Order: sequence, then structure tokens, then C-alpha cells
Amino acid sequence: MTEKDRVEFRKPNLKQLTSKYTVVDMHFHSHYSDGISSIDKIAQRARQLGIGLAVTDHNEIRGALEIDRYDDLLTIPGIEITTAEGPHILVYFYETSELEKFYLTEIYPYMGLDVMSAISLSVEQTIAATRHYNCITIGAHPYCATFTGICNCQIEEERQRDLLESVDGVEVINASNLNKWNLKATVLGFNIGKVMIGGSDGHSLGHMAKAVSYAECQPTRRDFLDSISNSVNKVIGKEIPLLRKVTSNGLKLRSNISNCPDLLERNIRYGYAVLNSKSRMFRENVKQKFSNRFRPHPTRDDFGL
Repeated sequence: MTEKDRVEFRKPNLKQLTSKYTVVDMHFHSHYSDGISSIDKIAQRARQLGIGLAVTDHNEIRGALEIDRYDDLLTIPGIEITTAEGPHILVYFYETSELEKFYLTEIYPYMGLDVMSAISLSVEQTIAATRHYNCITIGAHPYCATFTGICNCQIEEERQRDLLESVDGVEVINASNLNKWNLKATVLGFNIGKVMIGGSDGHSLGHMAKAVSYAECQPTRRDFLDSISNSVNKVIGKEIPLLRKVTSNGLKLRSNISNCPDLLERNIRYGYAVLNSKSRMFRENVKQKFSNRFRPHPTRDDFGL
């Protein structure tokens, strides 16, 4: 496998993929956080598609524990953590008991008012907490339109580099993200030379498997996670159509604002940060062009002629 074959931006042919590989949607939400579907419906859909699944609810593990009871499905115990500053961290475990211990010890004591609220641990503290467990730590959608990715304008570049060094890898295709951000995330993944995964970040059944991770391995949790850890997996996916994305995000936004008002304030603050950043870049570009325009032309004396 060449490096360029590891990530493909196209619709997954699940029938073809599942006949040769172990295929998993590594990022899916249930009604235990901001998804709209029950675990029973989620399991039924995954069974129909012939894929494995990681239920990665926000600051919540009931969905991950519940889907683990379906013996006929390959499930990956996981969680998506909203850190104090906003960036989301995905964590995947080999054992549900490890996930449960991690949650009760490292996350639950630092919870906010709601599962959609940020915990009180910083990004660094959250990542450091995972190091006591047998797990894989991923920077979710590192580039995106909000403050929920590591690479956002509120985090200084030097700190971003340190954070990317401390995680095991990044999510390179997130089907609920914009294509331009996924492309940047993919370039980032190749540049840092770490683990790369993909998932739908689905919040309804229709989103499932729009982006997946797959590997040539036995369909067991250990073999699949080992494939990811050793970077021998591949990622394939295509973004959810914009209209469906807008509808889904509208439902999520209404639910999140009513249940978690601080999200609205965070988004407003981030919007101001983005505008200030773009304004600063615009001023610097204008200043540079103005300076170049009125710079004196070199003379023969300048070259010692």
C-alpha cells in the first residue's frame, strides 16, 4: 500500500469493501448525546450495512456500553470528549471495562451541566489522562468551522503543534465536515505521519458509513484497532450533501442551545475570533501590498554598478 492510497475521497462501495476488509464507521452519535437514534436502531442499521461501528457520544458512554451487548456486531468502545477550550478528542478502547473505568475516573468528575457542555479539563489534561489506558487518542475534525478542532484560530500555532504531537493521530475524513476542511486534515495527517481514521460523525441513520475506516484484518476489535495503531488501515468517504447537513445541524443546534446554553456563547466568541483573525490577515496583506507598491525601484548604485 502506497501512502496516497490510504485516504480516498469517494463514496464507499460497502458491498465491495466488506467482502474483502473489516469496515468500521469510527464516529457515530446516539440519542444519549446529540444524535436522534436509539442504540437498537443504530445496531439494526449497522447490521444491514454489514459494518462495524464506534458509538462515540459527547462526554457519555451509555450508548457505547449498550451497543457492546450486540454479539453479532463488531463494536469499538469509544467516546468524544469536549475539552475545556472546546476541541473534541476521540478515544477508542480495546475493552469496554477500560472505557468505563476511564470515564468514571477521568471524565465524569469533571463534567459540566450537560453532556454537551465542555468538561473542566484542558486539551492537554484530557490527552494526558488517556495515557494511563490501553487506547487510541485522536484529534477529531482538526479543521472545521467551529472551535471544536485542535487547529482553530483560538489556539496558538506552537500549542497546536504540541497537541498534535501528543495525540496518536487525527480524523482525516469526517462526513459531516466540509470538503475543504477534510482536505486540510488529510494533508495534516500525512505531514505528521501518525494514525489516520475516518467516520461519518453521523447523528441520524442516513449518515451512517458515509465515511469509514477499513483494514485487511480479522473482524475483531483487537485486530482492527491494532491495524489502526500500526497505520495499516485505510480511510474512504464522501461528505454528506449540504442540504442534509444543514437540516441535521439545525436539529442539533436547536437541541444543544436549549439543553446547553453555553454552546451559543462559545460559538459567538469563536465567531468574533475568526473575524478578528481574518481582519488582521487582511490588514497585513494590504499593508504589504501598499509597501511593495511604493517601494523605490532599485538603481544601478544599489548593485554597486
